[in-house]
Amino acid sequence: MAGMCCGVVGETETPAPVKPSLRGLRRRRMEINPFKLLAADVAVAPPENGPKRQKVEEEVVQTRECDNAVGNCVMGKGLPVENGQRETNSLLQIESKVVQKCAKFGMTSVCGMRRDMEDAVAIHPSFSRSNRENRDDLNFYGVYDGHGCSHVAMKCKDRLHEIVRDEVDGSEEDSWKETMERSFSRMDKEVTDWCSAGAGVSRSNCRCELRTPQCDAVGSTAVVAVVTPDKIVVSNCGDSRAVLCRNGVAIPLSSDHKPDRPDELERIEKAGGRVIYWDGARVLGVLAMSRAIGDNYLKPFVIPEPEVTVTDRTAEDECLILASDGLWDVVSNDTACGVAKMCLRSQKPPSPPQSPGSEDNVAAAGESSDKACSDASILLTKLALARHSTDNISVVVVDLRRGQ
Repeated sequence: MAGMCCGVVGETETPAPVKPSLRGLRRRRMEINPFKLLAADVAVAPPENGPKRQKVEEEVVQTRECDNAVGNCVMGKGLPVENGQRETNSLLQIESKVVQKCAKFGMTSVCGMRRDMEDAVAIHPSFSRSNRENRDDLNFYGVYDGHGCSHVAMKCKDRLHEIVRDEVDGSEEDSWKETMERSFSRMDKEVTDWCSAGAGVSRSNCRCELRTPQCDAVGSTAVVAVVTPDKIVVSNCGDSRAVLCRNGVAIPLSSDHKPDRPDELERIEKAGGRVIYWDGARVLGVLAMSRAIGDNYLKPFVIPEPEVTVTDRTAEDECLILASDGLWDVVSNDTACGVAKMCLRSQKPPSPPQSPGSEDNVAAAGESSDKACSDASILLTKLALARHSTDNISVVVVDLRRGQ
């Protein structure tokens, strides 16, 4: 039997490996291509058993408004097709205008070393059509750092831009300072009424809903920037911060509201409150900031009134950085601007669409500058984590360069 086995093996020739034909390879590539995924379209969940479980939310660099507009152009929606090349040229012109009008920004928000994510970020390009600046391009960016729970920050994320839009559209003769002060006051009143409604109010799955129907001990900072073609309007309430990078120099557009800041300390004491040093300066030994939206139990010592700055834009403006104190506690203004500037200047210029009606080309042209802002926000977040920031970290980087 052994001989038979040897004979069978010996008589059977080993088949030579067959190389796939060029046609087969081409067919294989055609089968794989439709399933290609883009990194921006996939959210990869961190491992459940990892040493640090972080919640990462990266804002897609192209805005929803721009996505819809570009998509309509690419698909030719609303455009006649029987005129041939003339419609093709019109399509390319519309694509170019849409790409240039899109706001360029990047956002990263991580839970970091905290147990819960209490930050919230709101980005609304072209959120208002006011004629206040004789232009129709007002972009809204907001970073909200909640404390006590997340639902006040989430409420600000959902509502503050709508309140600002109503104030801007309804009273175009008022100054930006008056407009933003009224907006923050309305936001605080909504939060107060909303919280006083108790358990009947629907919240964003926050943990305090399981503890008590009242939420007077919950609040949020708010740093908001309204970017117009000519101005940067920053309103700050709390210890989040906005920094302008102009010609490589960091220019703070807001001042942190800390209880031991001389003017804030004087205001608190005149109102009958005290600043107690308990792991840092705190209002009544509790809150480490002197202004916030919410925190009804600390009124009138903690107020929702923002400080508003209006800055004229120049040709030397490079970017605007808005972030919660999770970044600013460990990264200086100069370092943050240096990182953002490096990312923006290393970005290659976008290439124009090469073929009419090509969705990939239009998307690439719209994403290239925004990708640089997104890279800057991610790099700043990683830097804060590497420097052992113990708070939630939210960073927004807005490209202010003209003609990009």
